[in-house]
Amino acid sequence: MAAADQESHVSAVRPRSYQDESYLQGFLGTVGDLQKAGVLQDVVLEVEGRRFACHRLVLSAASPYFRAMFTSDMAESRQKTVDLQGLDAGMFREILSYIYSGTLHVTLDKVQPLYQAADLLQLDYVRDTCSSYMAMNVEHSTCVDLYKFADVFSVDSVRKACLECINRNFVEVASSEEFCSLGVNQLTEIISHDELDVKEETTVWEAVVRWVQHSREDRLHHLPTILSHIRFNLLTPYNMVAILDHPLIREDPGRSAIRNVVKEASNVNMNRRIGMDTLEMALIFSESTKEMLWMNPGEGKYIRCQYNISAVAGTVTSDNDIYVLSEESSKKHALFKYNHVKNSWERKSSVRRLDPTDISIPTDYLMEIDGQLFYLTVLDPNVVLKKYNQHTNKWHSCSTPQHDGWLEWTVAVSCNQYIYLFTPIEIHCYDPRENHWYKKTQSDYSERSYYTDNAAAIGTEIFCTDSDLDKTWVYDTEADSWHEFPGWLKADIGIDYITLFVIQNTLHAVADGWMEGTSAESRKVQRVFVYDRSERVWRELSFLPNGRWYMNDPMFPVARMYLPYLNTQGAATGSANDV
Repeated sequence: MAAADQESHVSAVRPRSYQDESYLQGFLGTVGDLQKAGVLQDVVLEVEGRRFACHRLVLSAASPYFRAMFTSDMAESRQKTVDLQGLDAGMFREILSYIYSGTLHVTLDKVQPLYQAADLLQLDYVRDTCSSYMAMNVEHSTCVDLYKFADVFSVDSVRKACLECINRNFVEVASSEEFCSLGVNQLTEIISHDELDVKEETTVWEAVVRWVQHSREDRLHHLPTILSHIRFNLLTPYNMVAILDHPLIREDPGRSAIRNVVKEASNVNMNRRIGMDTLEMALIFSESTKEMLWMNPGEGKYIRCQYNISAVAGTVTSDNDIYVLSEESSKKHALFKYNHVKNSWERKSSVRRLDPTDISIPTDYLMEIDGQLFYLTVLDPNVVLKKYNQHTNKWHSCSTPQHDGWLEWTVAVSCNQYIYLFTPIEIHCYDPRENHWYKKTQSDYSERSYYTDNAAAIGTEIFCTDSDLDKTWVYDTEADSWHEFPGWLKADIGIDYITLFVIQNTLHAVADGWMEGTSAESRKVQRVFVYDRSERVWRELSFLPNGRWYMNDPMFPVARMYLPYLNTQGAATGSANDV
């Protein structure tokens, strides 16, 4: 090869960098092995009298706190033993385990001291992981404790999640012992929120009374400051008099000052709490559009909203969180969660559905048990059940029932902490605690199987109807027995489908059918009925607003809706006749 060609070839070969992944993964493991073997350790850290032999280099690489300690002119950089103050020995052991292994173990009982240790040692990953873990575990029983911690350490994400939980569950939270442990600034911040879910302002006053009386001598002097956050303009004159005559105010030496605060506050036009304008409403899906209808037929309230999803099933949790499954593709459904404040849906995950056949499509159910979501889908001869993990945002397969076939017509409903699946010949019951299905042994079920065209639960009872709303049977899940309710006598419509739902603990039904004696083009109607339990008859309430609403095997989620939020973003409201 000529010299010029050789030079050209050499210049064309560019240098490259190579990364040894196995070295990177093995390095930390080797460092951990050295620590376990007690080899090459050059410093001892003493925490609450316990001694931990370590490597300065490893500590300095992991933590800016140790880097500053060992690379500066600080006295600790020259000491063989360093006494660390302000740390819990058990938590420091967890921190060291993370530093030498890269694995962090977090539990609810140690997440707060673990966060404190990470905050002091400037370990961002540990601190961020702890804050995420706390935010994921905000519940009724933990929200006050986590809120106090997040307030002290300014963990904004946790603090926000806690306040949302407290606002949403204020009545329950305010009656807890933990509520009385709040500081005065924390209390006033909570009761100053518009988002407080209370029906009456007296609920806020009663919470304040409990808080003050928990430590009366220490807290009574805070009362004038606290009372300025109570919305006296929302109270009735009777309630105002009752508050001013309360022993807490009547017997206080500074009651004249308190009365002035109450008088001034009552003249200020403060906003209504969001919970004062709530209404239980059922959500109905559209057959062909991305429109949904929120309705309370008994109140004559109907609100139509356009959303960018096509829902097929839905449910509501005990925390009033609304979830729906929406068609995403022929093979998958998407799970969406409703945002009350924004009146919008937020996509959470996707779940695989059963493949449709040439003649039928799966029947889908979304149900909630004890705060957990379950997706049940049925397509003869298959039954699939999956559980959703909200923390990991993943679905996990559950056990499936051993059935005797004939799944063309099924009804599923959650009741009394179980899932019940009715087929034309069997009743299957799923226990989520044991992940196990078993058959109910009702001997007379075959006589009633015709009537399980639709079902809804109230308490421990499951109400079932036939396809014509002629009969209503009730299954008592605790007694494992049936009894019949008289049905509705046929009127001037024929019925194709029935959908049952429960609003304000009262059974309702929407009948999809046709007017007799009318032309094919104009005969379709959708009527709402309510079951009068005292008279034991179905009574007609109204027609649904114009539109084709989905009635074929749906499940109408029923939730408490915050009307000021729901009436935003172009929603159409009104009665059934003018919506």
